[in-house]
Amino acid sequence: MRIGVLVVSIGFALMAGVLTGMAVFDGPAAAQGVPQCPSSWPAQTYDGPLLEEHYGRIAHEGSFTDSEGTDWFVVRSSDSNGYTTGRAYRTQGSGDGYIAGSPDEICFMVLRRPGDSADAAEPRQIIFREEREEPAPQCPPQQTPVARAPDENAADRADVVPQLRRNAEEFEYAIGQRGGSLTIATLGGPLTLNLALAVDGPSVDVLGNLFEGLTDVSWLTGEVEPGLAARWEHSDDGMIWTFHLRQDVRWHDGERFNADDVVFTFNRIIYNEDIAASARAAFNFRIFDAETGQWREEPMTVTALDDHTVRFELPVSFAPFLRSMTTPIYPEHILAPHVDAGAFADVWDVDTDPREVIGTGPFTISSYVPDDRVVLTRNPDYWLTDSDGNALPYLDEVVRIIVPDLAAGLAAFRAGNSDVRGVLGAEYGTLEPLQQAENFTLHQQGPGLGTNFLAFNMNPGQNPGTGEPLVSEEQLGWFTNVDFRRAVAHVVDRDSMIDEIYHGHGSPQWSSVSPAAGDFHNPNVRRYTYDVAHANAILDCLGWVDTDGDGIREDGAGNAITFTMATNQGNPVREAVVAEIREGLQAAGIDAKYEIIPFGQLVHQLQASYDWESILIGFGGGIDPHEGIVLWHSSEALHLWHPNQTQPATDWEAEIDELYIRASQELDRDKRVEYYRRAQEIVASNVPVVYTVLGDRIIAVRNVFGNTTTTLYGWTDIRYLYRTDQ
Repeated sequence: MRIGVLVVSIGFALMAGVLTGMAVFDGPAAAQGVPQCPSSWPAQTYDGPLLEEHYGRIAHEGSFTDSEGTDWFVVRSSDSNGYTTGRAYRTQGSGDGYIAGSPDEICFMVLRRPGDSADAAEPRQIIFREEREEPAPQCPPQQTPVARAPDENAADRADVVPQLRRNAEEFEYAIGQRGGSLTIATLGGPLTLNLALAVDGPSVDVLGNLFEGLTDVSWLTGEVEPGLAARWEHSDDGMIWTFHLRQDVRWHDGERFNADDVVFTFNRIIYNEDIAASARAAFNFRIFDAETGQWREEPMTVTALDDHTVRFELPVSFAPFLRSMTTPIYPEHILAPHVDAGAFADVWDVDTDPREVIGTGPFTISSYVPDDRVVLTRNPDYWLTDSDGNALPYLDEVVRIIVPDLAAGLAAFRAGNSDVRGVLGAEYGTLEPLQQAENFTLHQQGPGLGTNFLAFNMNPGQNPGTGEPLVSEEQLGWFTNVDFRRAVAHVVDRDSMIDEIYHGHGSPQWSSVSPAAGDFHNPNVRRYTYDVAHANAILDCLGWVDTDGDGIREDGAGNAITFTMATNQGNPVREAVVAEIREGLQAAGIDAKYEIIPFGQLVHQLQASYDWESILIGFGGGIDPHEGIVLWHSSEALHLWHPNQTQPATDWEAEIDELYIRASQELDRDKRVEYYRRAQEIVASNVPVVYTVLGDRIIAVRNVFGNTTTTLYGWTDIRYLYRTDQ
């Protein structure tokens, strides 16, 4: 996961017996005197063994009245351990229904599946009761469900995906010719030349051409393919993996790549607590300790069996392991002395002669002039060849010209000074009729894989440099109030943004996982449609009203509700979105200012100083939601609103932590889907970030290249890209 400029490229299950903060009771709830639970349960909730076909779906739901006359709604579903879970919600009558993830959910009934253990010949009831204060009711207590707004472009998007799949199926590489260059206009240059430390998009985009992992992901199918490893095998339980490395790979300086480089990368860089390695989150294996009731972290063991064989021993199963092995490998002979000296953070910084940056990839950096350009030059000793045995890559150069803003990038493309451009919705109408005259083609790639959102700083800590609180005490109180965040979510006019900013090329974003991720995406999460009146009702209910008539609400202590939103320079979409959010907030009596700052400053605030109030930014996404663990796990550095927590600050963060861990360790895809869908429900209910609009992916490519087609995952493999006009 990486932070970027255009996009920051920076389940429905309960785990029986493993969640902390719960007490276990055998027998009916009434017998145990648990007033939070129904005094009786409907027979349909525990009417026999759980069948295989019930896994991962609701098997029963309905209203009922318990033996004491209290109205409830119960949902019966299954989790990945083979338990049936009954979830009870208080209602005011049989017609109220239920909202997934509602804070009114207060009781769980779990049934053990027959055959799970010797003492479980038949299902028996276990009541799990949360040992904490009951959550406060929603404010206002009732919210009228709003019908899903129609998406006028839905039919067009539905047509795009089948065509993109056909493109991938029909594509065949042609034998290209050597020479020429690809030029790209980019907003900002790299902030570091040390890929192991990079979290910003420009750095990763440049350095991704220099470094490779043991595996790769196909731009055609999204499936894992061999990279620096020619092949691999694993044990039946998926806990031991053996990779056989290519023997024809050399580092850019001519030294041979071998197994020691792989061991060094994982053991000395990624697992080195003194190095802020961006890849560490993907390899933090967490195991629940039943004795302590806590999660502990264990690394995997990485061992060289010989010069070209590496064994990985995992402490737990890990579903996205092969995909995670796209993690770049670094040269031991270059970097080990810097690690030994404790100076790894200083090597390959942005002021380094870029020719000193040594990888195995298809290109090297021949020059970098900040605020001007980065020139990548063909690696003449690259290991990959085409089907005729010709050395790849075909191109001699990739030139990234750095422009001050997106308008300058568009001008460069139209003038013929760049070859490819990610197209904004506002540009589509201008570019579409010019395709033939200006010799390019527009390609639709469906909805983006990333997310765009407004976040609030809920970090109670201090600025590491000044020791001052990161936000004021009153701001921390507002930002950590879920009803405040829900009110803000209701003033975001996504439909207006789609029409006026994205010019119809986008869709409202509700979920933390993009629809482009396929079945991992949960389309049925709670939605916050544009409704300023409802936002005002929420704030009124909190007692935050305008007492002095200046149009700005005050909180219960009399503090005017005011804060600053920040976003990055040069991105007119984000600038327009934050301006429109400000208008919505003003309509709700909230004084929200905004500032546009350099992207590097934004990244520094998120990573180092943490001194921001609210921020409009985005996170890149991928095919597998596990890539998002660096954002969603409370212990991670990019858990933006409150990073690096030693223990989850809230119950809902703890549940998301657990769901992401369980999903990563679950090898059954259907069960993984349920975990991630449940996590999306929790995110939507608690609104740690307020989602805005998911823009469509549109790319313009000059008609002078071979080996291109448009797929869900890309438009070319740059190693095979060649010019047809040489």
